[in-house]
Parts: sequence; C-alpha cells; structure tokens
Amino acid sequence: MELPININAAQVTTAYGHRAVPKLNEELQSEDLQTRQKALMALCGLMHDPEYIYKAMNIGCMENLKALLKDRNSLVRIKTTEVLYITASHSVGRFAFLEHNIVLALSFLLNDPSPVCRRNLYKAYMQLVQVPRGAEEIISKGLISPLVWKLQGEVEEEFQELILDTLVLCLREDATEALNSNVVPILKQKLISTDENIRSKAARALLNVSISHVGKKQVCQFDVIPILVHLLKDPVEHVRCNAAGALMFAMVITEGKYAALEAEAISPLLELLHSPMSVARLYATKALTMLAEAPEGRKVLQAHVPTFRAMEVEPHEKPHMSEALQRAARIAVSVIEFKP
Repeated sequence: MELPININAAQVTTAYGHRAVPKLNEELQSEDLQTRQKALMALCGLMHDPEYIYKAMNIGCMENLKALLKDRNSLVRIKTTEVLYITASHSVGRFAFLEHNIVLALSFLLNDPSPVCRRNLYKAYMQLVQVPRGAEEIISKGLISPLVWKLQGEVEEEFQELILDTLVLCLREDATEALNSNVVPILKQKLISTDENIRSKAARALLNVSISHVGKKQVCQFDVIPILVHLLKDPVEHVRCNAAGALMFAMVITEGKYAALEAEAISPLLELLHSPMSVARLYATKALTMLAEAPEGRKVLQAHVPTFRAMEVEPHEKPHMSEALQRAARIAVSVIEFKP
C-alpha cells in the first residue's frame, strides 16, 4: 500500500536489468518533472559503461537527451549535460555525438545562466575533440568563434582551461575561423594569467595558431613575441616549453625573428637546451636555428656551437626523440656555421 523508503534512482539497473536503459528512455519523455530528473540521475551512473551507451544509441535515447537540452527546468538541463559529457568520454559516445548532431544542440547552452550547465558543456566539447573527427565537427558547425568569445567572457578559470583544451586541438586542425575571430589578442591576454595552466594552454594554442602564415603575421602584429620571450623564464616548466614552441613557429618569418632578437630571446632559449623536458629542448633548438638565420643571431650563436655538437651525440631513453634532437642539433650547427 505504501512506497518503499530510500529509493535510489541510480540503482535502476539492479531493478530493471537489461530493461534499464529502455525504461529510462521512456521516463525521459515523461511530463512529470521528477520522473525526468530521476531518469537522468540514473543515466549519469549507467553512461560510464560503453555498453549502455551503445544500447542508448539504438533505442533513440540520444534524441531524447537532445530534446531535454531545451527543457525549461535548469536542473533537467544540468543533468542532461552531465549525462552527455560522461557519454563523450568514451569512443562510442563520441560517435553518438557525431551521429545525432549533439554538438550543435549543445551550443545553444553556451549562454545558459547556469554555470554548472556551461561547465558540463565545456567538458563534453573537451572530451569530443580528443579525436580529430570531433574537432572537425566543432569547426564545421561554426563554433570556434563563439568559443573564442566565451574564452574572453568566462570569469571562472576552470571554464577558461576547458575552453582552451578544446581550442588547442581544434586549432591544430584548422585555425582559419579563430584567426578571423580575434583569437590572437585574446590568447595574448591569457599569457599573463596568474594561473599556470591557463598560461601554458594559451601558449600551446598560439603554437598551433602560428603554424599558418596568417597566424605568424598576427602574432607579430599584436606584439605577442615579447610576452612569449618573457614566458621562457616562467617558473613552470611546461609554460616555458609551450612558449618556446610558439616562438619556434612565429620566428619562421623575418618579422618574427627580429622581434625575438629585440626581446633578447637567445639567452633564455639557450638555458632551455638543458631542460628536463625533451620536447622543450627540441623546441628551443629549432627556435635558435630560426634566429641563426638572421646575421645578428648567427653571430651570437657561434660561441655556442659546442653545445649543439654535444647534443648531436646525446643519448635518450626514447629513440625517436633522440633522433629528432640529434637531427635538430645538426641542422642548428649547419645554419650557425653557414658562411654566405
């Protein structure tokens, strides 16, 4: 006659067995608010298992979740976005995102008044771009520009980090839309953040931006190089590493070389050759090679040829990294010793 006490909606799989996901899918469509909320709570637990995600895909559950993103109740939207970011953490879930056009549906919540809802959205996008197809989907839906503006607008540092994580991988695929959306001056602001992760990720994003010629020109145009050179002395190793990587690409063009020379980049780059991070040493070697292409840089670096000679025979625990470093050192020596 009376309902049992202490019902835990997350234990629905125990109650319904293989009928759990179909039952919850039915409840997602209920007009009763509490029923929808309980179903979403249960799905948050189930979607950690890829098998349940696969079942959900095959019975129309993803379409129902997409519809709930428009629910008037903020708690429903919050739980729905939570279910989706958990789903996106699995490869089968990322496929479901692409198959059911979840990316675009989520984008309408970029300005949701609930910060928890926006956090879940950013987490979902960050998980999705771990595969190139996910990054391509965000680019193709025209979402780079809104994400760039949200990077500037979000106050929470956690949100900025999540957006940067997403942008870094998208920019690696194609930086065109970002460059047309004022991304370089916005990233420049993030380089001076008090948060080390934001500084590091902003530098990494600029590395990917600077791969294209337009990106290199904008990095010089917005006077970013002096800040990157300053970050070569940052107390955090991975910040220094990413700053060197961004400089490595920006200094390919003449304007970038002379901006770095004027900012006195040679000395901190030479110090970075002794970094415990192999990637940082590689970036520094290539960046110094770029500077050696300018007569002024070559003149200064001639005294440091023995350092590069030592790197040519330096062993490394990872053979592919050892080969890359040795090859970069050989090229550096050949450029420094070049006589016109």
